[in-house]
Amino acid sequence: MTVSEKSLANAIRALSMDAVQAANSGHPGMPMGMADVATVLFKDYLKFDPKAPKWADRDRFVLSAGHGSMLIYSLLHLTGYAKPTMEDIANFRQLSSPCAGHPENFELAGVEATTGPLGSGLATAVGMAIAERHLNTQFGDEIVDHRTWVLAGDGCLMEGINHEAIGLAGHLNLGRLIVLWDDNKITIDGAVDLSSSEDVRARYAATGWHVVSCDGHDVADVRRAIDEALADPRPSLVACATKIGYGAPNKAGTSGVHGSALGEAEVAAAREFLGWTAEPFVIPEDIAAAWQAIGAKGGDAHAAWADRLGANGQKAEFERRMAGELPGGFSLDAYIDTLIANPQKVATRKASELTLGAINDLLPETLGGSADLTGSNNTKTKSTGPLTKDDYSGRYVYYGIREFGMACAMNGMALHGGVIPYGGTFLVFSDYMRGGIRLAALQQIRAIHVLTHDSIGLGEDGPTHQPIEHVMSLRMIPNLDVYRPADIVETAECWELALKDATGPSVLALTRQNLPQLRTEKSENLSAKGAYRLKAATAERKVVLVATGSEVEIAVATAALLEEQGIGADVVSMPSWAHFDAQPQAYKDDLLPHHVLRASIEAGTTFGWERYVGIAGLRFGIDTFGASAPAEVLYDHFGLTAAKIAPQIAAALD
Repeated sequence: MTVSEKSLANAIRALSMDAVQAANSGHPGMPMGMADVATVLFKDYLKFDPKAPKWADRDRFVLSAGHGSMLIYSLLHLTGYAKPTMEDIANFRQLSSPCAGHPENFELAGVEATTGPLGSGLATAVGMAIAERHLNTQFGDEIVDHRTWVLAGDGCLMEGINHEAIGLAGHLNLGRLIVLWDDNKITIDGAVDLSSSEDVRARYAATGWHVVSCDGHDVADVRRAIDEALADPRPSLVACATKIGYGAPNKAGTSGVHGSALGEAEVAAAREFLGWTAEPFVIPEDIAAAWQAIGAKGGDAHAAWADRLGANGQKAEFERRMAGELPGGFSLDAYIDTLIANPQKVATRKASELTLGAINDLLPETLGGSADLTGSNNTKTKSTGPLTKDDYSGRYVYYGIREFGMACAMNGMALHGGVIPYGGTFLVFSDYMRGGIRLAALQQIRAIHVLTHDSIGLGEDGPTHQPIEHVMSLRMIPNLDVYRPADIVETAECWELALKDATGPSVLALTRQNLPQLRTEKSENLSAKGAYRLKAATAERKVVLVATGSEVEIAVATAALLEEQGIGADVVSMPSWAHFDAQPQAYKDDLLPHHVLRASIEAGTTFGWERYVGIAGLRFGIDTFGASAPAEVLYDHFGLTAAKIAPQIAAALD
């Protein structure tokens, strides 16, 4: 007996309302409303293999409306993924369960992206679609030929990042990206028209998208709309008219079903309305078998693809890149040797550009870009031609003024695999993209952010563009490596560290102003230790000066003035707090001994430096906003010169 699609969809509804009810927490409305659409997608269109969740040529399905997480948990379980088990689902939102309140890709295979902040999933999917088209140009249709599907809600489409993401996708004509919009006209506060009267369809059409509508509870109409989307060369928005909480006879279509358990009485009424007689967390055998068969269908496509890959001459290179492994023996040692042999005074943003020139020649998988600041961020090199709708083989994305969209697109590229994304903007605009950077850290993915103009050293643009608290606030994000190199050698070292770490994102905070090359002798990668003794005291050591970035030069000059007075001063360069914190305690104690005065110098907030210099230590920095003036004038105005710092240290020692 054939199992109807309505029965398949009702299995999703039953698991969703049962899990939320058991947890007395969650969002049953979206999974119940979009169950029919999801059933059609997984049954007839999505290319996937639950036995091989990381199959490189699978379609990507991103649940951007992550609050409706029970939709993806139900689908993964029903189609035969190893996890979540029914026990996991029964423990939805509990500490021991991988079924978290919002989907987490590090908890469950089959969850392509960690979503929760609305709109970020859709923006991440744009990056996945870019990566797919880019890799397709390099490896061909036989190896890379898949789609990216997104399920998004009204909230995803309202968030500002949605505007950034769809503008980029439309401009690049990412026709293998399809967004299924749960057009249920309800938000947590109530009806959408309480807060919005825009024409969403017109907005998408205006950005170059194909738009089609359907009845989200009529499976034939859903197929018609998806078929139309597949036939159009543009990215597509499929507006699925649904009733939130479909099946709950008293609460469906209301905000009451959006973010709260239905309640036992309504669950019972929904079971009766749907004709669902099974006990909670039980799927009837015929329905379970039908779903398992849907999941098994992808095995043949996967096997055929594996045969094609096996016969492909680029198999080894493709597998290396998709595994996120750098070429064997990758190193920047040879490049750093040239820097030692030919010292130069350059801004670290320029040092980054020079380093990227070497990197992009060695690593074909790097995919760079900038949020409309290419000439300032210095992120483009001769190896990276533009990626456009007419040529996806390019290795440089012009993101436009879309910092947050860029960050999330980079996340999508990293999650897709096969590319290493990096992107640039001014450090002060990390405020705009913080949500994307945080999600990269949470998902443990390699995305490298080149954030230039890192202090008052940018000069005349003034306090709106001069970051004060930004470096410190980024250091607070777990699993994010923040590097602030002092010269061209440290810049190269930090780039190498960022590239070699596939378990988290990195920030390189770089200067506009030129800095002298302080490292002139060949050594190991000293930046890997996070901090190291750049200069040892010649007189009896009385103070340790610890500095980062452009202020290491000031620390060296300060030490020279102190030494003239017979005050021995070590200079410690600390490009990375996180790497220093990971060193053995003995190393840290040797570098920053507690029995001498310690002083920090950094052109940003002094908040936080007490962890290294102690309460009795000195902290030289800026705890106000900046000002508009030439850089050298500002450094003198804010007391960040050797002539102004050295007397304060001498006085403290007296």
